[in-house]
Amino acid sequence: MADRSLEGMALPLEVRARLAELELELSEGDITQKGYEKKRSKLIGAYLPQPPRVDQALPQERRAPVTPSSASRYHRRRSSGSRDERYRSDVHTEAVQAALAKHKERKMAVPMPSKRRSLVVQTSMDAYTPPDTSSGSEDEGSVQGDSQGTPTSSQGSINMEHWISQAIHGSTTSTTSSSSTQSGGSGAAHRLADVMAQTHIENHSAPPDVTTYTSEHSIQVERPQGSTTSRTAPKYGNAELMETGDGVPVSSRVSAKIQQLVNTLKRPKRPPLREFFVDDFEELLEVQQPDPNQPKPEGAQMLATRGEQLGVVTNWPPSLEAALQRWGTISPKAPCLTTMDTNGKPLYILTYGKLWTRSMKVAYNILHKLGTKQEPMVRPGDRVALVFPNNDPAAFMVAFYGCLLAEVVPVPIEVPLTRKDAGSQQIGFLLGSCGVTVALTSDACHKGLPKSPTGEIPQFKGWPKLLWFVTESKHLSKPPRDWFPHIKDANNDTAYIEYKTCKDGSVLGVTVTRIALLTHCQALTQACGYTEAETIVNVLDFKKDVGLWHGILTSVMNMMHVISIPYSLMKVNPLSWIQKVCQYKAKVACVKSRDMHWALVAHRDQRDVNLSSLRMLIVADGANPWSISSCDAFLNVFQSKGLRQEVICPCASSPEALTVAIRRPTDDSNQPPGRGVLSMHGLTYGVIRVDSEEKLSVLTVQDVGLVMPGAIMCSVKPDGIPQLCRTDEIGELCVCAVATGTSYYGLSGMTKNTFEVFPMTSSGAPISEYPFIRTGLLGFVGPGGLVFVVGKMDGLMVVSGRRHNADDIVATALAVEPMKFVYRGRIAVFSVTVLHDERIVIVAEQRPDSTEEDSFQWMSRVLQAIDSIHQVGVYCLALVPANTLPKTPLGGIHLSETKQLFLEGSLHPCNVLMCPHTCVTNLPKPRQKQPEIGPASVMVGNLVSGKRIAQASGRDLGQIEDNDQARKVRTEFLFLSEVLQWRAQTTPDHLLYTLLNCRGTIANSLTCVQLHKRAEKIAVMLMERGHLQDGDHVALVYPPGIDLIAAFYGCLYAGCVPITVRPPHPQNIATTLPTVKMIVEVSRSACLMTTQLICKLLRSREAAAAVDVRTWPLILDTDDLPKKRPAQIYKPSNPDTLAYLDFSVSTTGMLAGVKMSHAATSAFCRSIKLQCELYPSREVAICLDPYCGLGFVLWCLCSVYSGHQSILIPPSELETNPALWLLAVSQYKVRDTFCSYSVMELCTKGLGSQTESLKARGLDLSRVRTCVVVAEERPRIALTQSFSKLFKDLGLHPRAVSTSFGCRVNLAICLQGTSGPDPTTVYVDMRALRHDRVRLVERGSPHSLPLMESGKILPGVRIIIANPETKGPLGDSHLGEIWVHSAHNASGYFTIYGDESLQSDHFNSRLSFGDTQTIWARTGYLGFLRRTELTDANGERHDALYVVGALDEAMELRGMRYHPIDIETSVIRAHKSVTECAVFTWTNLLVVVVELDGSEQEALDLVPLVTNVVLEEHYLIVGVVVVVDIGVIPINSRGEKQRMHLRDGFLADQLDPIYVAYNM
Repeated sequence: MADRSLEGMALPLEVRARLAELELELSEGDITQKGYEKKRSKLIGAYLPQPPRVDQALPQERRAPVTPSSASRYHRRRSSGSRDERYRSDVHTEAVQAALAKHKERKMAVPMPSKRRSLVVQTSMDAYTPPDTSSGSEDEGSVQGDSQGTPTSSQGSINMEHWISQAIHGSTTSTTSSSSTQSGGSGAAHRLADVMAQTHIENHSAPPDVTTYTSEHSIQVERPQGSTTSRTAPKYGNAELMETGDGVPVSSRVSAKIQQLVNTLKRPKRPPLREFFVDDFEELLEVQQPDPNQPKPEGAQMLATRGEQLGVVTNWPPSLEAALQRWGTISPKAPCLTTMDTNGKPLYILTYGKLWTRSMKVAYNILHKLGTKQEPMVRPGDRVALVFPNNDPAAFMVAFYGCLLAEVVPVPIEVPLTRKDAGSQQIGFLLGSCGVTVALTSDACHKGLPKSPTGEIPQFKGWPKLLWFVTESKHLSKPPRDWFPHIKDANNDTAYIEYKTCKDGSVLGVTVTRIALLTHCQALTQACGYTEAETIVNVLDFKKDVGLWHGILTSVMNMMHVISIPYSLMKVNPLSWIQKVCQYKAKVACVKSRDMHWALVAHRDQRDVNLSSLRMLIVADGANPWSISSCDAFLNVFQSKGLRQEVICPCASSPEALTVAIRRPTDDSNQPPGRGVLSMHGLTYGVIRVDSEEKLSVLTVQDVGLVMPGAIMCSVKPDGIPQLCRTDEIGELCVCAVATGTSYYGLSGMTKNTFEVFPMTSSGAPISEYPFIRTGLLGFVGPGGLVFVVGKMDGLMVVSGRRHNADDIVATALAVEPMKFVYRGRIAVFSVTVLHDERIVIVAEQRPDSTEEDSFQWMSRVLQAIDSIHQVGVYCLALVPANTLPKTPLGGIHLSETKQLFLEGSLHPCNVLMCPHTCVTNLPKPRQKQPEIGPASVMVGNLVSGKRIAQASGRDLGQIEDNDQARKVRTEFLFLSEVLQWRAQTTPDHLLYTLLNCRGTIANSLTCVQLHKRAEKIAVMLMERGHLQDGDHVALVYPPGIDLIAAFYGCLYAGCVPITVRPPHPQNIATTLPTVKMIVEVSRSACLMTTQLICKLLRSREAAAAVDVRTWPLILDTDDLPKKRPAQIYKPSNPDTLAYLDFSVSTTGMLAGVKMSHAATSAFCRSIKLQCELYPSREVAICLDPYCGLGFVLWCLCSVYSGHQSILIPPSELETNPALWLLAVSQYKVRDTFCSYSVMELCTKGLGSQTESLKARGLDLSRVRTCVVVAEERPRIALTQSFSKLFKDLGLHPRAVSTSFGCRVNLAICLQGTSGPDPTTVYVDMRALRHDRVRLVERGSPHSLPLMESGKILPGVRIIIANPETKGPLGDSHLGEIWVHSAHNASGYFTIYGDESLQSDHFNSRLSFGDTQTIWARTGYLGFLRRTELTDANGERHDALYVVGALDEAMELRGMRYHPIDIETSVIRAHKSVTECAVFTWTNLLVVVVELDGSEQEALDLVPLVTNVVLEEHYLIVGVVVVVDIGVIPINSRGEKQRMHLRDGFLADQLDPIYVAYNM
């Protein structure tokens, strides 16, 4: 019933109250959906009219119970052809389809990532070669035909299409579960098929519900499919209502996509977690609270299970070598091993006689023919490597037994190939640690190894130096007649070492002793009932694990005949093993579920298959959760060909414990094998809950038989002390037996943890005096002593306290339209740790023919399926082009290597979907603002709340005694124009300005009198040609140089107000000219003065295309000046009148002009003169843009005021000659120089490798005492430090480099100057900074951020730190807004609208308490003052000012304040290809734009890395990652990023990004 029907019902008040309470409980997550439904229906049941029951549930909710009988079900299932039989019983596929169908109703547009076309083109069909023949995988593997069986691929494979089409035409019945139902199920199955047919059609356009975290926790949950009450589970998460019509994004416009993303993120994620106290400074990460409803184990403590007694048979040999000797001498003609060529023809038959004689020959040669008689290279007990290809078991067998006879220890490894094999380096480490110096190999293999030009085999990466020794008989010398190997009874010496690859990719060697080897063979003989001369077909790798144990060792003990099928033959003919079983009437076959699966795909070509000879089909990976479907499917098809059910014997094994359990072959066909249908939800908590098969999320497992003869098994808790599990608990299986490995070679610590485990009872008593061995398998011992395995320790991922198995996730992913978009067996699932929890990553190889949209749809639906079935979010899903994942030697995916590539950013995926919003639930709480100190706080003198008020000032201007000349300048002249006239009279020929060109030669210069005369002529021109009145505004549009200076003083002489404007860039008129036009209009300029060249440019055709050229004011060309002098030079009436306007574009894209009065201008010049000790005898080099701020003042004004010579270097000239500035500084022996960050960066990048040649050219920077970077931002420490380091060799003193700080309200607040202590650096905690607090930490501590002092406060400047919101003063070392009071503050904004409110607040603010009289200007920058231990020039303790960042740039996210530069710094560090980064927010989403320096293939690598680093270091989830080309992020003349321009460009779709990823 719909909720609204309650409105009309007469419910008593208490019922309504209880209902409201239930709703609340549900939303808080205190009650499950099912519990809610139950209680609710109970409450209102009595008041509901009873409708006739029509169950709306999807048909598969009522599937018949499942039994292992009907073959028809398998046929129906095969009709899909491409469905993935191996990975899943169809229960799973149906579950996935049902989960997806369930989400179909609720769709929301998930924005599809956008890619530049060039990237899309590259992933098209023709860019790919079909996957190589090593497609498949050791466990997984896919038939050669998976690449659509391209006939060109090697070994002319059978075409997969052919098989599939036959499969499709050959079976008309419809698919269902391989776990088979009674015939009653078929009706439901047909209905299901219909439902699935629909979902296939419609679901294409339904991307995933990525984030539905159904809040069910109880075990017997039924997912409501559409149950009687329509109030379905509340979805915590974002993915309701998603729709991208047929893969076409709703709108390609970026802002629309972002809106989509915002909509998907609006819903709350998951029930809120418990509150807890947040410490003042710490942002605590949320701790996942245990779910109160989680299932807990309730059974009794388990008892250890014993296998049957190992019966001693009288004729069992005392050692394996003894068995070989016996059969080699008694029955030398008996066949031991038959090898096959790639056509399936017998290639070679090794008899027991040959094996015996050749092994002896190898043993003799190893011991006597290597090294010298006195110094043999190999002695008994030494380790040697066995390097043999997978198609040559005979040579391997001879070498292996040769080693046993010689009493040396064989270490079988894979053949290293030319390409740096995945994991080959780790194998090298193993060989090195085992002290291997000799490698035995076959002739063919030796020839195939990579050679150097001299014919030597090179040393592989990470490998020890090896002597390669070929074991073919023809290369060996015959042993003398009297030499005989010493055959002893089996003892505790090491027999062989089997390598094992760990989860992290490291390779360990498991040592197996001779007695363990023999006992293991005996136990297998007893368990499998092996008898002499039986024939066994082996498809497995004979170098290790089950293939080695059955096909090389136990076979010899029992004189059996092994038919070895190489992997290369299986790829060409997947049926070969079945054909050999028929041909040789083999009794036993050793296979993996992969081989059964391949046989199923291909079996239709065969008529005369008869498997009745098989008494045992050993399934080596029977412990894998997905092997059951292969076994069932195989049985269904081949039962008609004589295969009996009891023949299938899954086994479980591990490198440490050897065979753990194996199902025994029985003659009793009535006893069905053990099945367990377990709740996936229970399993994530390590609890066994048997489930009805109707549930969506179940795992069906089969037993792997009983414990081995002579062994004891128990299961212990996977982590912590080895405590016995309860009977209904999943634990790690442990075995106590003789027939196991004994240690990891050379690793005593790890050995102790694995091979010497003493399981404890709950009381803490050990259950046995003998040690147990951890098998690495997770499972339980079920009824009747049957062993069940549900996963491996290595594949375990613990996400938010719940355990998930990688194999299960793989299975679910592949059940979503398997095979359509990705290759089977080429999918890797692993977890990466991000922000203190494991996050699941899925990487799959995409088929070359699937489109962008298809892949995105598929990925979306995988996320949704995993979410529904496992209730866990996937952090990242990446698709890579076919054949690009690192492979293991047998073609499987090399997991640890893939993970490594992912973390390094070298995986090069072609599609990425990140879902951090759904997975990351442990972010710190969003911050609630605390009230700061108010006027009620105790203010005593200069203390606020017990702290010194944060205020500081530069030297007092009144107390500084100047020399006579300077005093005269200060007292007699109030105006710069007067100072210039005075200098022109007293020192007419004193040089004021020298302009350098790009070659470093003087382009132009001005003396006092030249400047004065030039200014006079310009004044005449303004008055006569321009008819300007005093007070009119004049725009000066000049390149950096001397003309600009003359024009400025000309304006002052004429009484006009100059505005300096950067001229348009001739190559880029369209974007630069509108800014010029805007400044000219906003400043209300009556006239525009410029050079002849620019004059033409402003009226050119290109200019007309960019702006309306008819609306320019009068344009005067100063290249053609009148010859006369003005009648008189204008003198302002009042020093507070306007001298000039300073226009600048802030980093947030605001154009702001400030008014500078004559008084402020003179005070400014004086302050700089005193701070830098400038006199007429000094020379100062200036490499700055002269258009605004301190750059303009230094370029145009200071020389006239102080009389020093300015050497002017236009920064644009450095683009052609990066060394220009430094060479000038050196040549003119300059002591003080000023530059911008962009200049410094240009020198650091452009001259990094040239310091030696510059030194040779005589570049010497040892005279520089101050090199000041002029900036309006937080000092860029990394840049200044690398600059200092780089040029230290050229004499630059590190303390010389410093920064200044200015802003719009006051163009220079700090400047290092000459005297006073060096600038100091402090380290602050970045997390505290986000909370607007300053917390000093040690250098190098986590989350520390270095801040450098921004130079010394200028004379006459006072600073206070105030709270930007309350305007109250703050204490020392508190973060707040920097307020400034000085004679050279600007007097206000000049805006065309005269927006007074803006101006009064910024320029005339008062504190809310304390000193409420002083008028302050607000800088708009956050920073703090800190009193240091250093002393100033005047003996006072020095106050250092640290600038943190601009308030209007700071981003408020989750209640905290972030400065873009901090996030950008982290991102730039994340990957070598990121050259620049800019971040901004859009509707509370963090957008990260990165410039990629590399191939476009690397673009997608950056998405996970950027997301990771921002999460780890800043606790923020990135909403959008945009990868662009170098140079896209706009940067202004001061080298500051224009983030708002970038944002506008992004939203207007103008960036042409390489890739845009929307993180869901």
